[in-house]
Formats: sequence, structure tokens, C-alpha cells
Amino acid sequence: MLPASLDEAVEALAAHPAAVPVAGATDLMEAVNAGRLRPAALVGLGRITELRGWRYEDGGTAVLGAGLTHARMDRPDFAALIPALADAARTAGPPQVRNVGTLGGNLATAAPAGDTLPVLAALEASVTLARAGATREVPVSHLLTGLDPLRPGELLTWVRVPLLHAPQVFLKATGRSGPARATASVALVLDPARRAVRCAVGAVAPVPLRPLEAEAWVAGCIDWDGSREIDPAATAAFGEYVAAACVPDGYGAEGAWEAVTEGPSAAAVRLRRTVAVLARRALGRALK
Repeated sequence: MLPASLDEAVEALAAHPAAVPVAGATDLMEAVNAGRLRPAALVGLGRITELRGWRYEDGGTAVLGAGLTHARMDRPDFAALIPALADAARTAGPPQVRNVGTLGGNLATAAPAGDTLPVLAALEASVTLARAGATREVPVSHLLTGLDPLRPGELLTWVRVPLLHAPQVFLKATGRSGPARATASVALVLDPARRAVRCAVGAVAPVPLRPLEAEAWVAGCIDWDGSREIDPAATAAFGEYVAAACVPDGYGAEGAWEAVTEGPSAAAVRLRRTVAVLARRALGRALK
């Protein structure tokens, strides 16, 4: 099925609730080829132009179409709007993947290493889910954790991102040079209006993790009324705080949880070191 409008796509899913919406198909075809997915039918979204752009909304929000590609998010006009999301899109893979892979696909597939996911979690974005005759708004964190998942017959249409007009950073570590899947990633944004720091760690767990205690602690170390300076020791401690909160002692060498009797596993030590460095650098860059 190849609907030409959003209404037609919603109607197609209402008629065939088991059908899988598809845009870039970068994640979907990997799942099909690996035998993890056998869709009963596909609803192609490639002809729906309204989902491939973005717009401003009253109240300081950017509304991003689910069909927005990683390549489009990397352009200067978008990067000026949401720089951390542009940085994540820029590292999402080789050009052939970035040219077709979409924001909505990242969210719907919710792969642990999805580069845009920690950014959206840190920005506290929400999504619009549409079905025949109704729409609903769901926080990205609820969608990813399964607290409020996509339901049969629903289509993820828009992503709403609050515009903070403040520093934001995305960093990731990979196992090799060049575009590659993240072994760990960190998104960090400053929220001066609330005197808050928001951080999300990706790729180390099935969903992005928010180290809330570390966020609150480091926010209290920042000179919000002046130059936003912070003691270098506090920056280093923040990195360690985030790493300890997000990587448990029993983190296994292959990303599995395993029982340990004394201290963290070797895999946990390595991953904590990586996360600590990313978090420390992200905070340092945001406060420059």
C-alpha cells in the first residue's frame, strides 16, 4: 500500500492493523533479513511529503515530521535549531543510510543504539500518534520504555521538541573509526530557565537512561547567575556519577546482565570509563 496523504495512511492502517508502516526501511529490512520480523503487509510512507519537513509551533516548540531524514537534519538550518539532534543524525551511519533513514523510524524501531533517541530523551520531546478519528500525545520516554507504546493501527506522525535556545551536545563512542553503531552515547542539554542540566545515556541499555540524581547534583555546582563556570573537579565527578548510575556492576561483556560476587565486571569497568569520558566532555562543551 502506498498512500499519498497522512489521512490515507491512517485509513490503511485502520483497515489493516497488522500492517507495518515503512519509510526508509533501514532498520526494517535488517530485521526482515535476520528473520526477526515477518510483516503481514507494508504501508509505504514515502509519498507523504507533509511528514518530511518541520515547522515552528506557538510556545517555542519545533514540530518534526516522522519522515524527516537524517541527512535533512544535518543541514545548517536545522542544526542551528536543534544542534544535538543534527550531531546525532550526522553520525547515524554512512551517507546511503542517512539519506533514507528517518526520525520516525528510529523511534518506532527503538533500537538501543539509535543515535537520535538519547537526544530526544534529554530534550524531553513527545510524539503524536494518529489513528482513525483520533490522535494522542505521548512523551518519548514513555514510548521507548513501553509505558505507552504504539498500538495496532497507530501511526507515529510528528515529534515535538521544546526549543531551549541553550547549549546542547551529543557525543558517541564506537568500536571503530568512521560512521558506526554506538557502544555508548551521551546527550546533554542545559536548561537555564529552570537552572537544570538534562542528560541521557544511549546504547548501554535497551532504552536511553536519565541519571536524574547526577543531573540535579551538577546543576547545583554551576554558577547560573554568572559565567556558568564549574569546578573542573565537579565536571570529572559528574562523569563518574553518570557512569555509575547507568552501568551496573553486572554488565556483561556482550551487553548482557550477569551475576558478579565482588565488584563490577570487567565489561562494566570498561563501559563506565567510556560513559564517564563522554559525560564529562559533553558537560564541558555545553558550559564553554
